[in-house]
Amino acid sequence: MGKAKIDAAIAGVLENGDKAFVPYIMAGDGGIENLKEQILFLEESGATVVELGIPFSDPVADGPVIQEAGLRALANGTTLAGVLDSLEEWKESRTIPIVLMTYFNLIFAYGIEKFAERCKEVGVDGLIIPDVPLEEEEMAAPVFAQHEIALIRLAAPTSPQSRLEQIAKRTEGFLYAVTVKGTTGARTRYEDGLPEYLQELQTLSAAPVLAGFGVSTPEQVKELGQYCDGVIVGSKIVELLAAGKRDEIKEIIQAAKANETVSNL
Repeated sequence: MGKAKIDAAIAGVLENGDKAFVPYIMAGDGGIENLKEQILFLEESGATVVELGIPFSDPVADGPVIQEAGLRALANGTTLAGVLDSLEEWKESRTIPIVLMTYFNLIFAYGIEKFAERCKEVGVDGLIIPDVPLEEEEMAAPVFAQHEIALIRLAAPTSPQSRLEQIAKRTEGFLYAVTVKGTTGARTRYEDGLPEYLQELQTLSAAPVLAGFGVSTPEQVKELGQYCDGVIVGSKIVELLAAGKRDEIKEIIQAAKANETVSNL
């Protein structure tokens, strides 16, 4: 369980010659009662890890699609406690690692120690907390480590070399390589120098490097996969899941499988 489960899942995919694929969904979008089915669908479709968003009123890293999903989830009465309870109810039914993406206010209000203990109980393997910088994480990081929960750090293309080195050294599970300047959401093109940025992160990080933000098509999954260990797709998965377009989700996930790729970056 925990960090070891994420490590094993990604290592198994890479050893097979494929790239890791992490879909993001918003817990409670469509009703918390559908969370089990949604995650098991992603597992069966070939996802490596599931990033599960917790709805929050002030999501600083989220673009319009995910913000709207969060508002729908909040309107459905979704809470952090409710999501954790749901995960516990069917934890024996899944094998895929679960990473929660949440903001620190929710963890602090829940209680850091209590939250870490509960995550371990319900089968949460990792955490992404985008509003906690390295300088502030000592209030929580040791607690998560004690419970063997991976704290996944984010690296931004605007960060100086010295900071990227720190982030890469401290990340667990994988390094979340943000590919754009801004919030989540689909993009038609990437910044110049993105391949070099991803390759640099791979030289700095002992953990796998996964590219996220702005990835929305099978072609982008293939392209970015040439320069790192895998991709994270959020807004597009949320959009397709809400629209019931399951076949398109499967197509995006399958693009991470080993095949010939051509770069347009």
